[in-house]
Amino acid sequence: MYRAFIYIVLAIVLVNIASCRKDFQYRESSGRLQFSKDTVYLDTVFTNIGSSTYTLKVYNKTSDDILIPTVQLEQGLSSNYRLNVDGEAGKVFEDVTIMARDSIFIFIETTFDISQVNQNEFLYTDILQFISSSSEQRIPLVTLIKDAVFLFPSVLADGSKESIVIGMDGEGNEIRVEGFILKDSQLDFTRDKPYVIYGYAAVDEGDTLKVEAGSRLHFHKDSGILIGDGGRININGALSTDLEIMENEVILEGDRMEPELSEIAGQWGTLWLAQGSLNSQITHCTIKNATVGLLVEGQTGTDPTLTIKNSSIINSGTVNLWGRSTEIKAENVVLGNAGEASLLCDIGGAYEFLHCTFANYWSGSFRLGPALQLSNFGSSASGELVVRDLESAMFSNCIIYGNTSIEIGLRSDESAAFNFTFSDLLLSFNDAGGAFENNPLYDFENDLFYSNIILNEDPDFMNTARNDFRLGPQSSALDTANIGTALRVPLDILGIDRSANPDLGAFEYTVDQ
Repeated sequence: MYRAFIYIVLAIVLVNIASCRKDFQYRESSGRLQFSKDTVYLDTVFTNIGSSTYTLKVYNKTSDDILIPTVQLEQGLSSNYRLNVDGEAGKVFEDVTIMARDSIFIFIETTFDISQVNQNEFLYTDILQFISSSSEQRIPLVTLIKDAVFLFPSVLADGSKESIVIGMDGEGNEIRVEGFILKDSQLDFTRDKPYVIYGYAAVDEGDTLKVEAGSRLHFHKDSGILIGDGGRININGALSTDLEIMENEVILEGDRMEPELSEIAGQWGTLWLAQGSLNSQITHCTIKNATVGLLVEGQTGTDPTLTIKNSSIINSGTVNLWGRSTEIKAENVVLGNAGEASLLCDIGGAYEFLHCTFANYWSGSFRLGPALQLSNFGSSASGELVVRDLESAMFSNCIIYGNTSIEIGLRSDESAAFNFTFSDLLLSFNDAGGAFENNPLYDFENDLFYSNIILNEDPDFMNTARNDFRLGPQSSALDTANIGTALRVPLDILGIDRSANPDLGAFEYTVDQ
């Protein structure tokens, strides 16, 4: 019994000694901390919108347990940065400890109201200080704050958000999404400030949304633009001189500005030209990282539902350009990587694509289907099968390529017309297994459907992973385009003359590109 008592006393003493270690064995930091970054860049955020959380790791590589008397933001409690130091939130911290050869995490966020400085862009900075009696170490924090025009649905009296009707289900019930009708005063988008859109911004009957060259439109998750019955959109981009800045391009993308998200698909919804929308025009526009880049519905008629020129739709989660029983005319258009199809035209319609590049090298997941897909049938919003004439689908001087062996898909219901022609193009179609050998839709010797087809030769694109589909010097598309079609579109997407020895696709090759 006495021996057991002695063991208990010894255990208590050892516990007390261990618990005192914090009080007696920490050495004050001498300024030898090491950091995972010498500056923390929080990238670009919009005014009054919180940033993502960024991480700084602080290392104690000495053999001593150390104590940092003060870790703080130089601007103190007035700083617009927020910290979390080793699990504790705040802006000023005292007696921060790091064990020998160990580290701690500091998490950093910011929100800033740019109206405080009366500028459209403002570089907001502060200093993260590590202060002891003999030293101070400093890590700069840097964030670019941008002013913006924010458009969003209002909150109703019952606490729900304003919504708009986008269709009817099979039982005749309205299908609604969060959204709002743009007012007359909101129908002219300018380049002065970027636009940040929450929900679907809808254009009403008789209205036209005009977008000035150089405008930047950013969409929150599940947001987009809806052009309703009798409405239209005119995106009036212009040729840019700087291919990095693209100063005159109109750009539609998500509202997350971190560089690591710049190539993430599916960040927002779609630009939707709904049934009954009229004669929309798009030129020098880039649509990127949507779920469906551009959805076009409507009937064929005297004017196309959409005319699109000198534009790119890239990196969509499902489809870049989806035409449904509609009429589209396109020149110098790049439809790049997408989770399913670069171009999908279903339930018939009428389509003309001149000097376009359809190139799908999607690597984000298993891709469903070829880059270009045509059919004269499809499903309605209520799930019913709809069959309509494919009045025409004409592709001339184009490139259709990707990272699968078969990059066109043709599906026809014999109860409706299925009219298409492919002429003067470079095509990836390697039917090694003979699956299409007896399918007349893929008879490349039938001049009713095909003429001057170059099969399975290298397009020599510059960088398929980055959606850069300019041609290299070894491209099989060089000098092989039809001159008659080229003279209808004498300048390429970058304004380069193609009137002599034209190349296939949207880009004309130049030595100094």
